[in-house]
Amino acid sequence: MSSSPVKRQRMESALDQLKQFTTVVADTGDFHAIDEYKPQDATTNPSLILAAAQMPAYQELVEEAIAYGRKLGGSQEDQIKNAIDKLFVLFGAEILKKIPGRVSTEVDARLSFDKDAMVARARRLIELYKEAGISKDRILIKLSSTWEGIQAGK
Repeated sequence: MSSSPVKRQRMESALDQLKQFTTVVADTGDFHAIDEYKPQDATTNPSLILAAAQMPAYQELVEEAIAYGRKLGGSQEDQIKNAIDKLFVLFGAEILKKIPGRVSTEVDARLSFDKDAMVARARRLIELYKEAGISKDRILIKLSSTWEGIQAGK
């Protein structure tokens, strides 16, 4: 599925033109695409991270996240929740090695109507990034745009 060099050059030129007037944000879990297109910022979209996590290239991150969830213990549901949070942060930390700006990480949408749970999860994600050596100024936490999400954002 490779494009012709002329077409690719036009695509890159169009992207370069866009970069002059706007901030390009990658919505992908594919590190190679980030390397190729060089966005300013990126996001850890849950569905894209799930797809990327199934690729052999990222198996090491998945295994680290699972080990982390198991280490924290608790119910199977708690272990899965902790492993998923860790996986998002691991992907986010890797992405931040490739971009100059910020990475967006989403609070679990199932918490959309629980302000306190969203705040707790957001703080947990920030703490996980801190443990990975990432400062708050490089992170954007995405909350649902429900009434509770807006209140959590305050």
